[in-house]
Amino acid sequence: MTGMLVLNQLGPEVGAALAQHAARPLVFDAPPNAPPWEVGEADILLTGPQPHWRDAPGRKPAGWPGKLRWVQVASAGVDWFPPWLFEGPTVTCGRGHAAVPIAEYVLGSILLYEKRLDRIRAQASVEWVRHTLGTLEGRTLGLAGYGAIGQAVAQRAAAFGMRIVALRAGAWAAGEAPGIERARDLAELVSLSDHLVLALPLTPATRRCVNTNILAQAKPGLHLINVARGGLLDQEALMAALDARKIAFATLDVTEPEPLPADHALYLHPRVRLTPHVSWSGNATRARLTDQIVANLSAFADGAPLIGVVDPSRGY
Repeated sequence: MTGMLVLNQLGPEVGAALAQHAARPLVFDAPPNAPPWEVGEADILLTGPQPHWRDAPGRKPAGWPGKLRWVQVASAGVDWFPPWLFEGPTVTCGRGHAAVPIAEYVLGSILLYEKRLDRIRAQASVEWVRHTLGTLEGRTLGLAGYGAIGQAVAQRAAAFGMRIVALRAGAWAAGEAPGIERARDLAELVSLSDHLVLALPLTPATRRCVNTNILAQAKPGLHLINVARGGLLDQEALMAALDARKIAFATLDVTEPEPLPADHALYLHPRVRLTPHVSWSGNATRARLTDQIVANLSAFADGAPLIGVVDPSRGY
């Protein structure tokens, strides 16, 4: 299949890779500040969670989806986009391309919490004090979500000798993930975990799934890490649990909204480390996404199955 028209909203690196593709697609960039859903005669739309999508109309625009047959979004999650995006064309997401840097962020957060290297630095002789540091060996890591991110975290945590317990939405295949224990539900997972990682997609079923009732089940000393979506977590319930010392610490790379209002209490809470949604970033992240898009273009041109197809009924 040749002559495919591709509307590229993902930048020049992706555009340059597609321009070299054997299918000879006609790649053009969207005009600056144009609504991302204005796709003209394009067969393929490459887009990402840009702010303009937050202003998308509630109903699908007249003529949508036009000639579109495939939409590739850069993010793993698709909650950023309006429901009508999925009405018509096949939608694929960037599932898995940022799993490695996110897993490294998670392990870095756990090491920083246990080893406290940011707090025990000696800057004078009077600060030369012996400290007992924490450990990862033997600690229980809870994974709420066992997709590409959860699996990448588990692989790295296992090297530190951590006990790993996971919860996933779908069924476990026979013999899958040896060495990974299965939690019955989120309450059990929270009750077992020393470090709990939220790596679930945000859907109506998971919105604010970590709430007052769930946090009340927390194992003493719990360190909660959210690298997925801020909407998974009831932030008021989190602050109440921190203040009541029901949980010990929270590392949050995502919030709702992003950014938080200027006076929000999470910015200065002494038991919260807040980072500006950067866990996905890394030197190879964009290259992995580009490779996935190129592979999908080859599959699309050949009429083969695409990688990372979104199931609208499940929301991911």
